Amino acid sequence: MDNAKSYKELLIDITTFIFDVDGVLTDGTVTVTTDGELLRTMNVKDGFALKTAIDAGFNICIISGGSNEGVRKRLAGLGIKDIHLGAKNKIDQLNSYLTANNINPSQVLYMGDDLPDFPVMKITGLPCCPQDAVPEIKAISKYISHKDGGKGAVRDVIEQVLKVHGKWNSNFNAKYD
Repeated sequence: MDNAKSYKELLIDITTFIFDVDGVLTDGTVTVTTDGELLRTMNVKDGFALKTAIDAGFNICIISGGSNEGVRKRLAGLGIKDIHLGAKNKIDQLNSYLTANNINPSQVLYMGDDLPDFPVMKITGLPCCPQDAVPEIKAISKYISHKDGGKGAVRDVIEQVLKVHGKWNSNFNAKYD
């Protein structure tokens, strides 16, 4: 008999969301300008969910190998304080973040999409991925979103966790009653 919890049972334990950027918060497409600038597109519904999670008291952390300052500005504008771009070793960055904030890995939902996310996902409580993640990441994910990266996958997981905690639309009902 397998005593492992289903992903739905793990949602109540989540206090912290950690996301990769390219392929998770974006669709993985990079547009290169004639000046060599790399442009990305992010989904506003994902942004709304990130802001809602912060307002509900959840921890949000970004760990990305990319180092685009436009990405940092967008995420900081949503209220995210822990933005780690240019991460060469995501596991070291994760461990530093968890230690500094006294967070147990079992409390973390991590969403990644490609091989650099593999080691981090192996140690977090709820490894998740977008529908269009690579096969190796899908194989270790406890939840695969029905949405692609940059197309609402982040909103999908945040909304599920906040609903289980009773914090998804409670703020909105009070504001619009």
